[in-house]
Amino acid sequence: MGTPERERYAKSRSRFEVDFGEVTGAVGDAVTVLPIVVAVAALTDLSLARLLLGFGVFQVVWGLHYGYPMSVEPMKALAALVIAGGLSTGEYVMAGLLAGGVLLVVGRAGGLDRLAPYVGEPVVRGIQLGVGLILLRTGVTTGLADPTLAAASGVVALVAVLVGYRRLAPLAVLLLGGVLAVSAAGSITPRLPSLVLVDPASLSLSRNTLGATLGQLAMTVGNAAVATSLLVGEYFDADTSPDDLSASMGLMNLLALPLGAMPMCHGSGGVAGKYAFGARTATSNLLLGGGYVLLALVAVDAVAAFPMAVLGVVLALVAVELGRAGVDTDDPLLTGAVGVVALLTNVGVAFVVGVVGYHALTRLRRTV
Repeated sequence: MGTPERERYAKSRSRFEVDFGEVTGAVGDAVTVLPIVVAVAALTDLSLARLLLGFGVFQVVWGLHYGYPMSVEPMKALAALVIAGGLSTGEYVMAGLLAGGVLLVVGRAGGLDRLAPYVGEPVVRGIQLGVGLILLRTGVTTGLADPTLAAASGVVALVAVLVGYRRLAPLAVLLLGGVLAVSAAGSITPRLPSLVLVDPASLSLSRNTLGATLGQLAMTVGNAAVATSLLVGEYFDADTSPDDLSASMGLMNLLALPLGAMPMCHGSGGVAGKYAFGARTATSNLLLGGGYVLLALVAVDAVAAFPMAVLGVVLALVAVELGRAGVDTDDPLLTGAVGVVALLTNVGVAFVVGVVGYHALTRLRRTV
């Protein structure tokens, strides 16, 4: 794209256009966000209303800041571990703060471009695969709470897939669970979420915390920074560096987590989802941000009644999507090994094993 065309595109990109594509594009980012957020709130003592409020605020913030559809997603490795019981709530929040601090420092120092090659794409894919396997195990276990309801939820997902809406299957099942939860709750009373600072004494720094942080950073460097930077350049001709994305993710977590939000990041999957569903301007961020805030007003009553069997199916569907991304690799053997190690031990050990294995194999192939 030449300079005049680039300037015209930049001007048009700064406008907040309202059309149906922006509405459907907002749904494209929410597909994987809402199931994970609801699961974290249902299986921990974090407030769903505050989690949704965090996503709502930063959808708007990054839409205004970047001027094009930018995703705001859960840090999936950390979310999977706290959902599966591998992290306590205090360890989960602490891991998010540690990851946020590292991302902010590395991004501001301009070091992400130099760090990314040391991790290796097969390691990132392996962590994604491992997180998917962990979520799948948790989803199956949770779904067994009510096999009949889980089977009915599976039928809803299957119908969504058969009619050509595979990516919307988790959202369709989540909607079913939401209807059942509202029916069970009886009346829903809208209320503003209270903003209370997290008690520092509730945070926990442990070996699990450090291992989870390493695993999350591996995914964040590859998927949320480098891949997202390439994707927004391709879709929107945006010159946004991985270091800029790293710094914005770090700042977001350091500001939001003390107020009760969950660890968040950008992500190429969310950007691709918004684009595929029609979003072309930051209007999709404003619409989705407003939608999250409205949901936060009614979330408290519904989450307590959300059926666990339906949640298990949602987790299994999200796990399958993560697994699909994980197997898209140039080194299936190393990726598979990292995924299995993550499932059998933890993502921190898997990260270390993967990086060591990646560099050992790289050296071996150079000598052959």
